[in-house]
Amino acid sequence: MAYQSPISPGISWYEETAGERPRYPALDGDRRADVVIVGGGYTGLSAAAHLARAGVDVTLVDAHRFGDGASGRNGGQLGTGQRTWAEELEAELGLTRARALFDLAEEAKAHLLDFAAANRIEIDYQPGQMSVAHKRRYVKDYEAHAAIMRERFGYPHLRFMDARETTERLGSSKYFGGVRDTGTGHIHPMKLTIGTARVAAEAGAHLFENTRATGISSSGGKVRVTTDKGTVTAEKGLVAVNAYGGELEPATAAHVMPIGSFIGATAPLSKDSAVLPGFESVDDSRFVVRYFRRAKDGRLLFGGREIYSTTEPAGIKDAIRRQIAEIYPDLRDIEITHAWGGYVGITLPRRPFVREVMPNVLSAGGYSGHGVMLSNFIGKLYAETIAGNRDRLRLLEELKIPPFPGGRALRAPLLFLALNWYALRDRI
Repeated sequence: MAYQSPISPGISWYEETAGERPRYPALDGDRRADVVIVGGGYTGLSAAAHLARAGVDVTLVDAHRFGDGASGRNGGQLGTGQRTWAEELEAELGLTRARALFDLAEEAKAHLLDFAAANRIEIDYQPGQMSVAHKRRYVKDYEAHAAIMRERFGYPHLRFMDARETTERLGSSKYFGGVRDTGTGHIHPMKLTIGTARVAAEAGAHLFENTRATGISSSGGKVRVTTDKGTVTAEKGLVAVNAYGGELEPATAAHVMPIGSFIGATAPLSKDSAVLPGFESVDDSRFVVRYFRRAKDGRLLFGGREIYSTTEPAGIKDAIRRQIAEIYPDLRDIEITHAWGGYVGITLPRRPFVREVMPNVLSAGGYSGHGVMLSNFIGKLYAETIAGNRDRLRLLEELKIPPFPGGRALRAPLLFLALNWYALRDRI
């Protein structure tokens, strides 16, 4: 698989509304550093910011512009806990480890909001998120989930919604119930990306855009990242490419699979619109999840059409409009002002892939749609590791993440078949 490129058919609403987006130079010749980072998304930029503030000489390279990958194109929802429900982790790992992973994710949430506030990054944070059941038989699971979160994981902000309340809060009767989380919310992802890069640069990190890494190696106690514009030699390395690395590093490529996800932005809805009157975000119970929210200017941001290959699909606006109409029939003719796509990095168990893939080189990615807060925090944890404290990062490193089956030749076709089967089940 070639090095991933963004798959946007046009400018995203995020990019258009993010304000000034500074450009950073391309690498020009060879460099030396304490730490070299490949990937200028949330993970890499966060790591660069924390490392530079600690006095570490860090160089970061990205094949495109910062924010051209998932960090600038995602749904903007923070979520709570890990991607997998806490009780599912408890069943597999036991309560102690499940609680530790949940608490780590809660710290990640607090860190993101505190980091933005402390560094004057206006991320357009809006509180509230709802997870809703698109099938009646799932409702009891959501009701049980709210009780478990309160009683076993000490999280009081999540509560069950019956069908009536769900209809009122969504402005749609297409769902049968769910949970409402007042302890989380949603943000403008491009603004966070731009702001984190600014913090890293101001702290002294050396940031390079439009510099494609062509290889990474580790030998003789040195890490070398070759690019199309020079080589960076360092003591330590971080691979933070998530879904955008192609075959740059084989272990990451075997464990993190890119899937295409697409978002449409409507024209602003009227002030008296019944659609999400509380401006909260939503994700639903489909395997091919639909996620949507109201932006501050009143428009609906709706994501949900996914592909499981690297081919850019046609008719994104029409496909997104049809999905919106299934939930909000009155919006069947709504204008879609922007439509864009990007790759999400997933793993088989939907848990982050964090692993030392060669001596002195760590790789982190595979956030599986839950990366806004986790990826930023893992960047911070990586900086802690360089400072000598690996305890918290090790909690993620110890997660068992199997590779996708089929090897290089077959894993993409096998995933395509499997995920389309799940998409079919969503409709049954």
